Amino acid sequence: MDAILLEDIKGLGSAGTVVSVARGYMRNYLQPRGLAEVATPAKIAEVQRNESKRKAAEERAYAEAVAQTDILNRTILTLKAKAGDDGRLFGSITSGDVADAINEARGIAIDRRRISVDPPIRAVGTYNVPVDLGHDLIAEVKTIVSPVLD
Repeated sequence: MDAILLEDIKGLGSAGTVVSVARGYMRNYLQPRGLAEVATPAKIAEVQRNESKRKAAEERAYAEAVAQTDILNRTILTLKAKAGDDGRLFGSITSGDVADAINEARGIAIDRRRISVDPPIRAVGTYNVPVDLGHDLIAEVKTIVSPVLD
Protein backbone atom coordinates (compact mmCIF):
# COMPACT_ATOMS: atom_id res chain seq x y z
CA MET A 1 0.00 0.00 0.00
CA ASP A 2 1.30 3.46 -0.86
CA ALA A 3 1.34 6.18 1.80
CA ILE A 4 2.33 9.84 1.88
CA LEU A 5 4.43 10.62 4.94
CA LEU A 6 3.32 13.68 6.89
CA GLU A 7 6.40 13.68 9.16
CA ASP A 8 9.97 12.41 8.92
CA ILE A 9 10.17 8.80 10.03
CA LYS A 10 13.59 7.30 10.67
CA GLY A 11 14.21 4.31 8.42
CA LEU A 12 11.16 5.02 6.24
CA GLY A 13 11.50 8.46 4.66
CA SER A 14 11.05 12.17 5.00
CA ALA A 15 7.85 14.20 5.08
CA GLY A 16 6.13 14.55 1.72
CA THR A 17 7.52 11.37 0.18
CA VAL A 18 5.43 8.50 -1.15
CA VAL A 19 6.46 5.15 0.32
CA SER A 20 5.18 1.61 0.08
CA VAL A 21 4.19 0.12 3.46
CA ALA A 22 2.25 -2.88 4.72
CA ARG A 23 -1.50 -2.36 5.19
CA GLY A 24 -1.36 -3.27 8.87
CA TYR A 25 1.52 -0.85 9.53
CA MET A 26 -0.44 1.90 7.83
CA ARG A 27 -3.76 1.11 9.53
CA ASN A 28 -2.45 0.36 13.03
CA TYR A 29 0.54 2.67 13.41
CA LEU A 30 0.97 5.43 10.82
CA GLN A 31 -2.62 6.67 10.39
CA PRO A 32 -3.68 6.71 14.07
CA ARG A 33 -0.60 8.75 14.99
CA GLY A 34 -1.06 11.17 12.09
CA LEU A 35 2.29 10.22 10.53
CA ALA A 36 0.95 9.29 7.08
CA GLU A 37 -2.12 9.30 4.87
CA VAL A 38 -3.27 7.01 2.07
CA ALA A 39 -1.72 7.98 -1.26
CA THR A 40 -4.46 8.69 -3.79
CA PRO A 41 -3.64 10.08 -7.25
CA ALA A 42 -5.05 13.49 -6.26
CA LYS A 43 -2.96 13.65 -3.06
CA ILE A 44 0.16 12.53 -4.91
CA ALA A 45 -0.38 15.34 -7.45
CA GLU A 46 -0.88 17.81 -4.58
CA VAL A 47 2.37 16.68 -2.93
CA GLN A 48 4.21 17.14 -6.24
CA ARG A 49 2.77 20.66 -6.67
CA ASN A 50 3.77 21.59 -3.13
CA GLU A 51 7.27 20.21 -3.71
CA SER A 52 7.69 22.23 -6.90
CA LYS A 53 6.48 25.40 -5.10
CA ARG A 54 8.93 24.74 -2.26
CA LYS A 55 11.82 24.27 -4.69
CA ALA A 56 10.94 27.48 -6.54
CA ALA A 57 10.78 29.42 -3.26
CA GLU A 58 14.13 27.94 -2.20
CA GLU A 59 15.73 28.96 -5.51
CA ARG A 60 14.37 32.52 -5.12
CA ALA A 61 15.71 32.70 -1.57
CA TYR A 62 19.14 31.49 -2.73
CA ALA A 63 19.23 34.04 -5.56
CA GLU A 64 18.28 36.80 -3.12
CA ALA A 65 20.99 35.69 -0.69
CA VAL A 66 23.60 35.74 -3.49
CA ALA A 67 22.53 39.28 -4.46
CA GLN A 68 22.69 40.43 -0.83
CA THR A 69 26.14 38.84 -0.45
CA ASP A 70 27.38 40.82 -3.46
CA ILE A 71 25.94 44.06 -2.10
CA LEU A 72 27.30 43.53 1.42
CA ASN A 73 30.78 42.61 0.16
CA ARG A 74 30.91 46.05 -1.49
CA THR A 75 29.52 47.86 1.57
CA ILE A 76 31.70 50.06 3.76
CA LEU A 77 30.09 51.16 7.00
CA THR A 78 31.27 54.07 9.11
CA LEU A 79 30.23 53.91 12.74
CA LYS A 80 30.93 56.71 15.18
CA ALA A 81 31.38 56.09 18.89
CA LYS A 82 32.72 57.98 21.87
CA ALA A 83 36.36 57.15 22.41
CA GLY A 84 39.18 58.19 24.67
CA ASP A 85 42.47 59.75 23.55
CA ASP A 86 44.07 56.31 23.26
CA GLY A 87 41.42 55.12 20.74
CA ARG A 88 39.55 52.83 23.11
CA LEU A 89 35.77 53.11 22.96
CA PHE A 90 33.55 53.96 25.88
CA GLY A 91 31.45 50.82 25.42
CA SER A 92 31.59 48.67 22.30
CA ILE A 93 30.22 48.15 18.81
CA THR A 94 27.94 45.09 18.82
CA SER A 95 26.22 43.03 16.16
CA GLY A 96 23.03 45.04 16.75
CA ASP A 97 24.87 48.27 15.91
CA VAL A 98 26.23 46.74 12.70
CA ALA A 99 22.76 45.39 11.76
CA ASP A 100 21.22 48.84 12.25
CA ALA A 101 23.98 50.45 10.15
CA ILE A 102 23.45 47.92 7.32
CA ASN A 103 19.71 48.55 7.38
CA GLU A 104 20.26 52.30 7.30
CA ALA A 105 22.93 52.22 4.58
CA ARG A 106 21.56 49.55 2.23
CA GLY A 107 17.98 48.95 3.34
CA ILE A 108 18.69 45.28 4.00
CA ALA A 109 17.22 44.04 7.26
CA ILE A 110 19.54 41.44 8.74
CA ASP A 111 18.98 39.70 12.04
CA ARG A 112 21.73 40.66 14.49
CA ARG A 113 22.26 36.98 15.35
CA ARG A 114 23.57 36.42 11.80
CA ILE A 115 26.31 39.01 12.33
CA SER A 116 29.44 37.86 14.11
CA VAL A 117 31.18 40.61 16.05
CA ASP A 118 33.25 38.35 18.27
CA PRO A 119 34.84 39.75 20.33
CA PRO A 120 32.91 43.05 20.38
CA ILE A 121 34.70 45.98 18.77
CA ARG A 122 36.20 48.09 21.57
CA ALA A 123 38.70 50.28 19.70
CA VAL A 124 38.80 52.74 16.83
CA GLY A 125 39.89 51.12 13.55
CA THR A 126 38.86 49.15 10.49
CA TYR A 127 37.26 45.72 10.84
CA ASN A 128 35.86 43.07 8.51
CA VAL A 129 32.62 41.83 10.03
CA PRO A 130 31.25 38.49 8.73
CA VAL A 131 27.52 38.26 8.00
CA ASP A 132 25.96 34.80 7.56
CA LEU A 133 23.21 34.97 4.92
CA GLY A 134 22.36 31.27 4.96
CA HIS A 135 22.86 28.84 2.09
CA ASP A 136 26.55 28.68 3.09
CA LEU A 137 27.01 32.31 2.00
CA ILE A 138 29.04 34.63 4.20
CA ALA A 139 29.58 38.29 3.34
CA GLU A 140 32.37 40.45 4.75
CA VAL A 141 31.24 43.98 5.59
CA LYS A 142 34.08 46.48 5.99
CA THR A 143 33.35 48.50 9.10
CA ILE A 144 35.25 51.65 10.00
CA VAL A 145 34.91 52.77 13.61
CA SER A 146 35.83 56.39 14.16
CA PRO A 147 35.67 58.58 17.27
CA VAL A 148 32.93 61.16 17.70
CA LEU A 149 34.36 64.65 17.43
CA ASP A 150 32.93 66.91 20.11
